[in-house]
Amino acid sequence: MKILLLSPYREDLINFLKLDDNEVITTEENISLSSEIIQGIDFVISYGYQHILKDALILLFPNKIINIHISFLPWNRGADPNLWSFLENTPKGVSIHYIDSGIDTGDVLVQEEVFFTEDDTLKTSYYRLTSTAIELFKKHWNDIKIGSIDPKPQNKNGSFHRLKDRKKYEYLLDRGWDTPVRNLIGKALKF
Repeated sequence: MKILLLSPYREDLINFLKLDDNEVITTEENISLSSEIIQGIDFVISYGYQHILKDALILLFPNKIINIHISFLPWNRGADPNLWSFLENTPKGVSIHYIDSGIDTGDVLVQEEVFFTEDDTLKTSYYRLTSTAIELFKKHWNDIKIGSIDPKPQNKNGSFHRLKDRKKYEYLLDRGWDTPVRNLIGKALKF
């Protein structure tokens, strides 16, 4: 199978896919229907990709284009899901879902809730989420690629954030990504 991985370089994921006898092409560039890179592609995996795919491209890969997202969807769709899960004190975890025309709104294939302690930092929580996401993907890849998982529509509730939404709370990140999550829990709750 020829797989297009839309992601920053992720050696562990690439090596896993190659062990399954796949050809893996990876890019972080914004792609479109006219991009040469999509020629001959059988499956598309997005993970940490910073661009929004157009509907025409999504329609080219029915049930063959997924996203690995470090949030427990429908919570924290969009940017900075780890940060927002603490700021708004929402469920934390990872989800693998089909990509549709919305941002992180596609039907969920698999997900796993992840729990943290107040001693965790944004960095340690991020590493645990990314590790859990890769392991969840590896565990379910065979079923994902053949389409044997019954996808579940997302609840319409949840939350969504853009990159610019973080600016209002950046003052709380006094130690950058080493900021303890206990300093962030519930700081963005709306009353």
